[in-house]
Amino acid sequence: MFSKKKNNDNENPIANKAAEEQLNSELSNEENNTAGEAAAEPVAELSAEEKLKEENAALNDKYLRLFAEFDNFKRRTQKERVELLQTAGKDVVISLLPVLDDFDRANKAMENASDVAAVREGVQLVHSKLKSILAQKGLKEMESINTPFDTDNHEAITKIPAPNEEMKGKVIDELEKGYTLNDKVIRFAKVVVGS
Repeated sequence: MFSKKKNNDNENPIANKAAEEQLNSELSNEENNTAGEAAAEPVAELSAEEKLKEENAALNDKYLRLFAEFDNFKRRTQKERVELLQTAGKDVVISLLPVLDDFDRANKAMENASDVAAVREGVQLVHSKLKSILAQKGLKEMESINTPFDTDNHEAITKIPAPNEEMKGKVIDELEKGYTLNDKVIRFAKVVVGS
């Protein structure tokens, strides 16, 4: 059997040679295709790599511009904040200047004054003017006497025995007035509490 098959393969040497050439041709085509693909890949890789480099450069440029813009914004807002703090009380000071002028006039008047009642009346007018200006700016006095002691508004200086049961835990005396500015406590009232 083997010999017949071998003989059959050897019987047609032209067909074997043609098949062998076809096989070699197919192999060389595959190698060429593979080599062509390998050669094409670096070109594609280079162009993709170049694109990535360009994108990276563009993003870095954008980042640097944004960083510089943010840094400028920080400097500008810091400068504005400093200017605001320096001039924050400007309108209050301007509104208090007439009161200062009134006090200057009162001092001049007291030098030659013989009537104490007139000086007292002038000082009371200046005092009421000052209070009204500060009230316009949002300053309010706290009412503390005969109110329950509240740690949010009062600072207890001392405790004394209450004169009656009703005054226990309430403010009996006020040593220093408390103030609120636009409903926010800016100075606690210093008080004496009944115990």
